[in-house]
Amino acid sequence: MASDLLKPGLTLVFCGYNPSLTSGRSGYHYAHPGNRFWRVLFASGITDRLYKPEEDERLLDLLGIGFTNLASRPTRRADELTREEVRTGAEELRAKLERYEPRAVAYTGIGVYRWFRATSKVGWGVQESSAVPGVTDVVVPSPSGLNRMSFEELVDHYRTLTPFVRQ
Repeated sequence: MASDLLKPGLTLVFCGYNPSLTSGRSGYHYAHPGNRFWRVLFASGITDRLYKPEEDERLLDLLGIGFTNLASRPTRRADELTREEVRTGAEELRAKLERYEPRAVAYTGIGVYRWFRATSKVGWGVQESSAVPGVTDVVVPSPSGLNRMSFEELVDHYRTLTPFVRQ
């Protein structure tokens, strides 16, 4: 299973819905071959080169980037999660953010943020209010192959994250 990669003082944490079945088997974040995450990070300037899922842990120390999910159970689609898993996951996520205090959290999917904050008032980019004081909430589209947004559109959205890692 792709477990959390978190430590105090990170500049940016990516938070997805939950691991894919591929990530669950491999133990690496955004490991499904159809997921565009790693290519989007490079194309948007967040990373200096194209990383592979197997290198996810290296980003902790190299770039101050961490990884977590709203729920821990791997599924094919996020809508397979139960309400209880989402509720419990939201409580656990808030506690993690309070404990580790990253500079910013990038929620990879508008639904992730809706579920976490239990709100429907969500737009792309930096949010007006944060779930945890001192932590900037940023909503970017899911890089999953299930998202029909073009690669170029994804890259444009992810560019809003570059100021958090280029300080």
